[in-house]
This record gives sequence, structure tokens and C-alpha cells, in this order.
Amino acid sequence: MMKRREFITATAVASIGATLPSHAADKKPEQLMWGNLLHLSYNMWEDWSAPGHETRYFHPELQFDEKLWDDMLAKCASSGVNMIVLDVGDGVLYESHPEIAVENAWSTQRLGNEIKRMKQLGIECIPKLNFSTGHDAWMGKYSRMVSTEIYYGVCKDLIAEVCQIFDKPRFFHLGMDEETNLHQRDYLVSTVRQFDLWWHDIYMLFDAVRKGGSRPWVWSDYYWHHPELFLEKMPKDVLQSNWYYGTKFDQESEKTRIRVDAYNVFEKRGYDQIPTGSNHSNPVNFGLTTEYALKNIAPERLLGFLQTPWRKTKEQFRDHHMAAIEQIGAARKAFEKNG
Repeated sequence: MMKRREFITATAVASIGATLPSHAADKKPEQLMWGNLLHLSYNMWEDWSAPGHETRYFHPELQFDEKLWDDMLAKCASSGVNMIVLDVGDGVLYESHPEIAVENAWSTQRLGNEIKRMKQLGIECIPKLNFSTGHDAWMGKYSRMVSTEIYYGVCKDLIAEVCQIFDKPRFFHLGMDEETNLHQRDYLVSTVRQFDLWWHDIYMLFDAVRKGGSRPWVWSDYYWHHPELFLEKMPKDVLQSNWYYGTKFDQESEKTRIRVDAYNVFEKRGYDQIPTGSNHSNPVNFGLTTEYALKNIAPERLLGFLQTPWRKTKEQFRDHHMAAIEQIGAARKAFEKNG
């Protein structure tokens, strides 16, 4: 008997296959990035006391299970995942700033070996360091020195070192999402850059990534709140990952309309995109995101797709992680069958 999760996945595949646009054939499956976001570090939130957020508390030791990691890599390889975006954060003992590392952090040599192992499995590994003040708890004391000369120096040092460890990766994900007062309402310390300062700092990060031989990549939700500024100031070489995790792509509500329509606006303005879905809230979003993007984004600007499970690499989340990988594989199979 088919299990419920398998049934949902199969249903999503059938939906994608029935509605793929004709231009989907313009790109081969291996030319698209079928990506999964995984976490070495999960220290993204400023420590807080609000109840119900225990999974987001800062942990001074690495939250990571080796067996689950090995099993996820194997499943990614067998499911057609060809890119892993690895949020390294404070999970690495950096040579430039070892003071950031949590207990049991990986050595730079260990990280390099894992990158090589993924490459042998046919998986490109892309680094992620989120410099949004809403998600930079991993920076330790430097997260409270934002926009100072010390802070700028640390950011540049870390980006340069990570680019070196990853051997000039094609892309470098800088995060930069959810830097708002609303998202930090429960933080012990709230820091939000606005106006020209936000742009000054993000340009600094872009330049550091380019200097390291990589292409900047960001979450695109700044556009939701400041659409005119975004379109005026966001460089075209910066890879965009707009994200929407719901199931209603028909733009029924204002909130949904803004998030979904961003894909179309970016397409019209000529931005390269990697649309982002998630099984954080439901098991069908990733398939629906793939379907929508293939219909609305030209193949020359659609570089791939990214799944975001938003869970620690811990055994208690094994089923959630494995389901996320299965959904990527299902979407890729539908594309191969019907593209």
C-alpha cells in the first residue's frame, strides 16, 4: 500500500507533468540546478526568551549528526540533487576568525574534504553565510558591531576565506532576508539597517564575493517591502532567490500576490533566478514552485530551483529532510519526463 507521503509526492509529480510549458524543453535537467539547503550551522537567531521558539535558541556547540549527514548526501546523489547550498556559519574553525567557531566545529580541512566528497557524488557545493542582522547570531560578538569598521573587516575576511575553502565557488549565498523590526520583535537585541546604510553594506558584501571569484546570491524579500528601491539599486549580476512557501499561486491575497508576482517582475527586469520552495509548511510547495517557474521564467534566466527544509541536521528531523530530498527528485523526474 502506498504511504501517505508517497501519495502526496506522486500527486505533485502528476500535476507538474500535466502542465509543463513547451519552453521547458529548452533546458536539459542536468543544466538546471536542483538544489537543497542544508545546515552545518543553525545559529541564525539572536537568543530570546519568548516561549515556543526553543529550536531557534543559540547553541554554543555544533548541532549536527554525522550519520544523518552521510545518509542525506547519499539520498541527494540518488535523487538527482546536483547542488547543495551549505550554511556554514559558526560551524567552521576559520583561520581568520577562530573565535567565531562553536564547540566541535569542523576544521577547514574537514570542510574541504566534504566539498570534494560531494563533487565526487556529482553535487556542487555552494557556501552560504547569512549577513542579515535578523540571522547573524553565528557571528558572535561581531553581530553587535554591525556597520563598524571592525564588522566590515570581519565580513571581508570570512568571505575571502570561504571562497578559498570552496575553491572559488560559482555562487556565494549571502542571505540578507528578514532584516526588519517585525522579525526581530522577540530578540534580546534588535538591529535593523535601513535606507542607504543597508545598500552600502550589501554592496560591500557583493564586492567581497566578486573579489573572491564568485557571484553574489541573495534572498529577494527586500523587494516585497521596497520594490522601487530594489529595482533601482539591485545589480543585475546578483542571483535572486525569491521564495514563497504556500500552496496558492493564484494570487488570492495581497500577501500572496506580492510574493508570487516577484517571480514575474524579476523575469521582466532580466534578473537570473533560482526560485525557492520549502516543505517547511506543506509537502507540495516545491513541486508547485517548480511548475510556476517553468511557466513564467524564460529558460535563459531560470538557473534552477532550491529546496529549503529549514531544519537542523539532527536525527529528530530525519523524516523531514528525507521528504524534502524526495520532493526535489520527484520534480526533476517530472521535468525529465515531460520537458
